[in-house]
Amino acid sequence: MTTGTNEPTRLRRGITGLLLFAFILGDVLGAGVYALMGVLAGRVGGLLWAPLLVALLLALLTAGSYAELVTKYPRAGGAAVFAERAFKNRLVSFLVGFSMLAAGVVSAAGLSLAFAGDYFRTFVDLPVIPVAMVFLAVIALLNARGIRESMGANLVMTVIELSGLVIVIAVVAVLVSGGGGDVSRVVQPPEGAPVAGAVLAGAIIAYYSFVGFETSANIIEEVKEPSRTYPRALFAALATAGVVYVLVGLASAIAVAPEDLEESSGPLLDVVEASGVGIPSWLFSLIALIAVANGALLTMIMASRLTYGMAEQGLLPGVLARVLPRRKTPWVAIVATTVVAMLLTLVGDLATLAETVVLLLLFVFLSANVSVLVLRRDSVDHPHFRVWTFIPVLGIASCILLMTQQRPVVWLFAAILLVVGVVLFLLANWGRSHSKAKESERSR
Repeated sequence: MTTGTNEPTRLRRGITGLLLFAFILGDVLGAGVYALMGVLAGRVGGLLWAPLLVALLLALLTAGSYAELVTKYPRAGGAAVFAERAFKNRLVSFLVGFSMLAAGVVSAAGLSLAFAGDYFRTFVDLPVIPVAMVFLAVIALLNARGIRESMGANLVMTVIELSGLVIVIAVVAVLVSGGGGDVSRVVQPPEGAPVAGAVLAGAIIAYYSFVGFETSANIIEEVKEPSRTYPRALFAALATAGVVYVLVGLASAIAVAPEDLEESSGPLLDVVEASGVGIPSWLFSLIALIAVANGALLTMIMASRLTYGMAEQGLLPGVLARVLPRRKTPWVAIVATTVVAMLLTLVGDLATLAETVVLLLLFVFLSANVSVLVLRRDSVDHPHFRVWTFIPVLGIASCILLMTQQRPVVWLFAAILLVVGVVLFLLANWGRSHSKAKESERSR
């Protein structure tokens, strides 16, 4: 691995390797894993660990492409920057960035609704929409205050959300040491389905739990020594998340029968209760609440930095690139993305939108994997990480495979969103051309 240089940027480089590791790990772990085991149990029976392991390997393929591209072109904007360089087409670059941006803002809206839902009502019973909006406003204030403050909060919340998963693993270890549980269930295949097909179907679901690592590309301008730091933090975070997920999958299968996990809306809480270890039930609600808050913070950091990066490239209005003088944070981008997320909370039911977000992210990942191969001819004047060529090729295949599993209605909805993006792009271009024409008339 090579050592990179700190290229000039208007943003403050305040993110160390440890903070970046925590950022990626916190975003990957997220809130989904607290409900994931029940869904997986319905697909793979007791083989909960198998699709998680397959999903990790699939995620590492695209992560390899990101490691090369991010260290080669360390600029906020992520996949949109890569697409601009690879395809030399502003519309393609815009659509890639727009897909990522739409996925991030919709995800933040969904997380805010999850925060304001049953987990929050465990402690205080208040209307969902107002709580979600206030929550997003607090996230925005923390985001605007500074990247170090945001990353510090993320570090604390990541430790807490990781501790919840460690508790699951630990209490089941205690259960097994006392002769309880059923270890044989970890190799129990699903009933009435081929094992290979079931594991693949489960891996498609489990893959969603590893989504989140791509957001780190949008804060690369704020990372110290990015060429050295980024690949280490990225692969370490994904490997850590994979190990934790596999252990949680094993623990869940041992403690609770697959059919019971499938019917549960809080499977990990059932696992803890089945262990007989005296962990208060309310504690898991609190941990899940913190996990959701952490996911929302990281997602909004990504969305605001992506908006800033696209504005810097001229793909979005230049006003979105304005930065607070002292804090060095993109405040206009933060306000804009927060307002959109708040409006999306009014939708209430984001189930179909959530599936569309996944499809949009697969489009982004496909673009990134293709960009690696196209940009191999492009040399830069600083050392960077280089992935083996077969990795992005396999990454392309994995994205296509996962795309084929999406429902037609999801494809239709994604297409509508992309058409909206094209209209916004054309309007932005018209606005810039109109401004230039006016300036030319004044100079005559």
